[in-house]
Amino acid sequence: MTWSISSCFITLFVLFLWRVEDIAEACSCSPAHPQQAFCNADVVIRAKVVGKKVVEAGNDVYGNTIKRIKYDIKQIKMFKGPDRDIDAIFTAPSSAVCGVTLETNGNKEYLFTGKLETDGTMHVTLCDFIESWEAMSATQKKSLTQRYESGCKCKIIRCTSIPCTISAPEECLWTDWVMEKSHSGPQAQHFACINRSDGSCAWYRGIAPPKKEFLDIEDP
Repeated sequence: MTWSISSCFITLFVLFLWRVEDIAEACSCSPAHPQQAFCNADVVIRAKVVGKKVVEAGNDVYGNTIKRIKYDIKQIKMFKGPDRDIDAIFTAPSSAVCGVTLETNGNKEYLFTGKLETDGTMHVTLCDFIESWEAMSATQKKSLTQRYESGCKCKIIRCTSIPCTISAPEECLWTDWVMEKSHSGPQAQHFACINRSDGSCAWYRGIAPPKKEFLDIEDP
């Protein structure tokens, strides 16, 4: 009986360590408004995924081979990035380390935001804004060409509980979570936080460019 109890304890301890390691490796990131994702990204493109394979990307500090998923893509339009087409994107091999899983049949169009590595390759994670092109609102699509970029000097503050306030005139308060319990609410779908002539920032709704009257007034 003593041996059985000890064995159970060892088994439970091993499972505990495995679970701790699993939690430690879990991907975690703070939700971002589409405008924030655009402004923070090195590359923003619309593309289809046409292929997938596992590739080696060097070794870690222990000498273990680092695996990456390479997605071959067909770029449709670049909204931000280098002066060349992107033909592949790379991601980690599992969601536990923020890897992204994508459809590879070439039928689905995506909007990708991501980072450029030092070797010129594009890398994406679960923390980037990656969305089906079809699921995006008309305002989001239109904002990719000018609106979001014009507000990159603004700071969007995510409200997670009430009360919440801004502390500077160049900030916009993002309240989708407290109002809708979703990070894809009206402000994410239909608004951009843009600079005005006095240096402050304010939410602007609509597809058309902001009128001069909106930019010049002190309050939206």
